[in-house]
Amino acid sequence: MWSVCKKEFRQFFSSLTGYIAIIVFLLLNGLFLFVFPDTNILDFGYATLDKFFELAPWILLLLIPAITMRSFADEFKGGTFEILQTKPLSRWQLVSGKYFGSLGVVLIALIPTIIYPISVQQLAATGGGIDMGGTIGSYIGLIFLAGVFVAIGIACSSVTNNAVVAFIAGAFLCFILYSGFNAVSRIPALQAGADYYIEMLGIDFHYRSVSRGVVDSRDIIYFLSIILFFLIFTNRNLLKR
Repeated sequence: MWSVCKKEFRQFFSSLTGYIAIIVFLLLNGLFLFVFPDTNILDFGYATLDKFFELAPWILLLLIPAITMRSFADEFKGGTFEILQTKPLSRWQLVSGKYFGSLGVVLIALIPTIIYPISVQQLAATGGGIDMGGTIGSYIGLIFLAGVFVAIGIACSSVTNNAVVAFIAGAFLCFILYSGFNAVSRIPALQAGADYYIEMLGIDFHYRSVSRGVVDSRDIIYFLSIILFFLIFTNRNLLKR
């Protein structure tokens, strides 16, 4: 499994594409947080990173499918999937290796963002500062969110040999699971009580819950269940091949 994980990790950084994707992610976050007037935290007046944790999922929604789109699609297209099948690897080891390799790339992209809470803390007025509990909880939620998006991207890459199709399908499915249930719950006909349960099905509900600084076991179980579901789906797709 770890050999596949290292291969996936090295392959992503073997060209400029990997570096450009991470640079674009950090650049967009920096522009939204410190330059653009509507989201500039320097003009907000409070030491908070709420804007970052609101914007990051939408950027990851495009970044992660771009990272995972070639995971299996290129293997199918180039004929190297048949070579992988001759290796002493089970399907679960192959899927897990691809998953953790892609997740490692996303974590590498998130590590530099630690400078944001450090900067805001230093810029805060004397005696003030950011809510460290809420910030840590938000980072935990962001990591779980990234884990779900990676699982979705890997699953979409396992159903096609076209990387572009895998990217579009991954981004669309991430969007639906992240905000689709929240949008449906706002339909007036569902405001009598069903709206809460429908909203609970979406990723956004549990991400916001963890971002408050309270790590609830129900939210953790939800994230792990979604990840496991899409990894099983990927494993079944490989079995058909």
